[in-house]
Amino acid sequence: MIQILHLLDDGGPGGVTRFLARLKGTAHLAGGVRHAVVIVPRGRLPKRFDADLVVSHLSVSWRTLPALSALRARAAHLPLVHVEHSYSGAFAEECVRAPARFQALLGGAYALFDRVVAVSGAQAEWLAGTGLVGTGALRVIPPVTDLGPFLALGAPHRPARRFGAIGRFDRQKGLDILIDAFRATTDPALTLGLTGDGPERADLVRRAAGDPRITFAPFTSTPERTLAALDAVAMPSRWEPYGLAALEARAASRPLLVSAGVDGLEEHARAGAIRVGRAAAAWTAAIEDLARAVPRDRIAAARADAAGAMARSEEGWDRLIGELCGSRARAA
Repeated sequence: MIQILHLLDDGGPGGVTRFLARLKGTAHLAGGVRHAVVIVPRGRLPKRFDADLVVSHLSVSWRTLPALSALRARAAHLPLVHVEHSYSGAFAEECVRAPARFQALLGGAYALFDRVVAVSGAQAEWLAGTGLVGTGALRVIPPVTDLGPFLALGAPHRPARRFGAIGRFDRQKGLDILIDAFRATTDPALTLGLTGDGPERADLVRRAAGDPRITFAPFTSTPERTLAALDAVAMPSRWEPYGLAALEARAASRPLLVSAGVDGLEEHARAGAIRVGRAAAAWTAAIEDLARAVPRDRIAAARADAAGAMARSEEGWDRLIGELCGSRARAA
């Protein structure tokens, strides 16, 4: 039995946690692999590793770099993998004010690992194009959750009336743009439901004040139930390495609006999501278009692509485990 240890320093509710829960229940390599997840305080690590392969889902920062170096030293006899859930090309454009220092941080951190896993092709292109990770060490494995409950939902059979967004309320998600865009629509029958929590919640509530069509709901551990009550989903993210919420919306046969040209959201667009420009006016127009008619063929294509995501993710992990665990993987 191959033992794989996943290290996570943020055990809060969210996409990474749900992705790892799905991975733990996956029957890789004819059942010969066992995944374990350990949540560690940021910057601290176990003193020993009872595993054949260690996978980091840890934050990369100047503060955590000493701990990542210690991880390499303590697990010198083991293959190490890092999955990059946070950084992307659009993140660098939006948030990085000292590019050379940022490159030095990431380059130093990634060099500690035998493989770096990108969560989307767009993120992989950025990592390779900037020279942060050599192509020999870079792999692409999009994350996936249990899509069964989403695939079981029927597609809406009417133009969209109930719009929504699900996720963390912070600047990344662009919900300020979405609220401004929705307020500019004039149909009183349209609604916008925002589900989640985060540091911008109070600001978003103030921004929506005066429009009774906009409502807020707390974080949910059953996003499929939230999607069941929506006709369409919006993701106006400023950066998004992959976007699990987009995958789940596509699996649920909900028309999906995504920011054009943003990291992993472009892959969802190629699979059937609808690209929308960055300006609020473009989002207003896109909402009004869906309120008139939904592109059923596009929605069906997006769902069909999403239905294969679980198998593609499992195949990617099987290949990576086979590469790094060699004969043990073949014997499992």
